[in-house]
Amino acid sequence: MRTVTSFPYEITVDENVWIPMGDGVRLAAKIWRPVSSGDTPVPAILEYIPYRKRDLTAERDAIHHPYLAGHGYACVRVDLRGTGESEGVLADEYLDQEHADAEEVLEWLAGQPWCTGQTGMIGISWGGFTALQVAARKPPSLGAIVISSFTDDRYSDDMHYMGGALLSDNVAEAGTMFAYATLPPDPALVGDRWREMWLERLENCSLWAGNWLSHQRRDEYWRRASVCEDYSGVGVPVLASSGWADGYSNAVARLLGNLDVPRKGLIGPWSHKYPHLGEPGPAIGYLQEVVRWWDHWLKGADNGVLDGPMLRTWMQESVPPSTAYADRPGRWVGEPDWPSPHVRPVEFPLARHRIAREGEQVPDAEVAVCSPLSVGQFAGKWASYNAPPDLPYDQREEDGGSLVFETDTLPGRCEIHGAPVVRLAVSADKPVAMIAARLSDVAPDGRATRVTYGLLNLTHRNGHDTPEPLVPGETYEVSVQLNAVAQAFPPGHRIRLSLSTSYWPLAWPPPEPALLSVHTGGSALRLPIRPVGEEDEVTPQPFAEPEGAAPLATTQLTPGEQRWTVCRDLVGYDNALEIVKNAGLVRFDELDLEVDRRVRERYGWVADDFCSARGDTWWSISFRRGEWSARTDTHTSVTCTPDEFVVHATLDAYEGEVRTFSRNWDRRIPRDHV
Repeated sequence: MRTVTSFPYEITVDENVWIPMGDGVRLAAKIWRPVSSGDTPVPAILEYIPYRKRDLTAERDAIHHPYLAGHGYACVRVDLRGTGESEGVLADEYLDQEHADAEEVLEWLAGQPWCTGQTGMIGISWGGFTALQVAARKPPSLGAIVISSFTDDRYSDDMHYMGGALLSDNVAEAGTMFAYATLPPDPALVGDRWREMWLERLENCSLWAGNWLSHQRRDEYWRRASVCEDYSGVGVPVLASSGWADGYSNAVARLLGNLDVPRKGLIGPWSHKYPHLGEPGPAIGYLQEVVRWWDHWLKGADNGVLDGPMLRTWMQESVPPSTAYADRPGRWVGEPDWPSPHVRPVEFPLARHRIAREGEQVPDAEVAVCSPLSVGQFAGKWASYNAPPDLPYDQREEDGGSLVFETDTLPGRCEIHGAPVVRLAVSADKPVAMIAARLSDVAPDGRATRVTYGLLNLTHRNGHDTPEPLVPGETYEVSVQLNAVAQAFPPGHRIRLSLSTSYWPLAWPPPEPALLSVHTGGSALRLPIRPVGEEDEVTPQPFAEPEGAAPLATTQLTPGEQRWTVCRDLVGYDNALEIVKNAGLVRFDELDLEVDRRVRERYGWVADDFCSARGDTWWSISFRRGEWSARTDTHTSVTCTPDEFVVHATLDAYEGEVRTFSRNWDRRIPRDHV
């Protein structure tokens, strides 16, 4: 990324500004704005997240907020109620209180003498969610939003559940928020009140894993704030982006297909990152695109921001399997609309262990699989965070415990763009069962790179709000939608579809192993084919090189540690995936503040005992400046029986080496067809 040091506008920075809420709580904001905005007001851009503006997002914030401010905007980074220096308690995600606070913040911004009264929202992940959700509430000053790595469907397309199957990221991210919601504010900004504020958070903190496990079907808990329930609620222009290595790659196309507002979509090869920081590369000049978006919608510039394709995506070339890539080879393709006129769904019948040709008549055959619990240990994370390398590895070992269908060697290049769908006629011998469907690119030497995948809890075959047990032996017609992708398969390669009845630890296993039978005569793979060589109606212009403001000055005092280890004991048959994500001790030089973050996850199991599955997350975050030292240690574990999930959590808070607060949680939650 190119560092820009000179901007059209000289900026000033307010390190901490209090924004009052109607109930007396104050939210903490950091504001970058042009010096001239005191005389010549500018639009305000809000980023509103719980991840601590003072320190834990400060390095990222320093790159894009000063950049946007230097192009004529007041950029405002606000900590959610109960996080960072903001007062109150954060108990869960996307609550009505959170959205009401956001509306008050926007109203406050619009009324400032340095603001024109026009506002926008920008955000990635939680910030992208909130911007979209707040837009659906129609705050009067909001003129447009820019969102990355988000979803419009909190149940079916988030870190909690996928196809009705429980994701292990539900455990991992519950651990993340358990940690963040229990951290202290910085005394340098809040003074002696820091201890009182911290204690309020500790005493009133929520059992995040329990919150999310208590809603295993699509109920009102998830429908609330899911914009897909009513797309017409969004009435402002939307610039939406994500990456193929992210868990949130599907929502961009859904917004393009369902919103009735000016909109643009962008999907690169990236993981859970802003596109100007995109990994795997290539990263792009995203901030330049954002400035053009704001200039048009908030300043009225006639800059052609809606010209060109509605959707630009990175068509990925074939690569060998790896858990990390510096760059993904490919090219940008443009679609004038979505669904695209360039994409044709083609159905390929499934024959016995073979993907037949389009239109081929195949005999009916029954093939069966009962996967070992180890299938899934090379699946990578649901969403790649690139810390540590967390992409899926070679699928050959996974395929050994799966039902495999494969094309003949491809005579020519094949490109797909969109969401593949597997249509199956299936039966199972247990009342609760799942299917994991994986699509892989198989090279001539046999190496298999996973391209995309999808999950279906078969009790959710008729909908996520009303799961129904299977009748053992009865045949059902079901569809498994895989994550959308843009992928090229070169000549000489093969396309492989793999079906398994477990995918742990990416997804929690059913209560017991199930034998799944697939009837080939009623089963098929539907691929979204983008014909090779067809001229685009709209050709995407190349992106500029990524650029941003100067990164924050930090000093790495002790090295971080990143590990991703698969462990197998062939005596007791104990197995585990262990993940370490330690950032090391970092000093924020301007603040004279030292921060240490240590994270460990462990997902274990014993042999093929499906009720031995266990997920654990440990977080330890400490802050130190001079004589002030504070730390929180959190641990969340989820285990199961055939009928229940068992959640145990601990929280310990320290001033220096003295433990000043401790609490344990134990909760049993009935399994609801999961």
